Amino acid sequence: MALVALAVKLSSLGPVLFRQQRPGRAWREFSVLKFRTMVHSTGTSAGPVLTRSGDERITTVGRFLRKWKLDELPQLVNVLRGEMSFVGPRPQPVKLWRDPMLQQEMEIVLSVRPGITSQATLRFRNEEELLAGLAPHEIEERYLQAVMPAKLKLDIEYLQRATFASDLQLLFNTVWRIVLPRAPHEDSIDGLLLEGRERREAAE
Repeated sequence: MALVALAVKLSSLGPVLFRQQRPGRAWREFSVLKFRTMVHSTGTSAGPVLTRSGDERITTVGRFLRKWKLDELPQLVNVLRGEMSFVGPRPQPVKLWRDPMLQQEMEIVLSVRPGITSQATLRFRNEEELLAGLAPHEIEERYLQAVMPAKLKLDIEYLQRATFASDLQLLFNTVWRIVLPRAPHEDSIDGLLLEGRERREAAE
């Protein structure tokens, strides 16, 4: 972690750590920690809260860190603080949790501590490539319409059957997927939108 921090500091201007408010268990907000992988920016020039493949804001060192998930290492501090668990639904930016269409699922997901990894994390490991074809101004809207509902569905399904053994298996699978990445799940924005509509129609 010290070597990564040094690489971040020497490669671009700005702080070593990236902090962002995320909702945790029982909607209590906390500051999630990551190594900074993007150029330092503030205010309206910061751009969307989500990133896509080829995002010009990502630094050269940042691309390497994101590929190997080394930027997530500071979240071990969040775990030690009791704000996160090793396994649990990934904490999303506060801005993305305000959609009224997702409130029911959010209540379930936010009944537990968020985690460093989850079943949804593994399926959507290629999330940045999935969003690559979208314009910056439409990323957040399409993410809320397609990707986030699919993630919440996976998180809820996992929480309903989670055990200590399944959490250990998920941790193992996460490390294995990082060390030996495989072809990504063939998701598409249009496919996820269709999946969401079918799910809502079935519920009605």
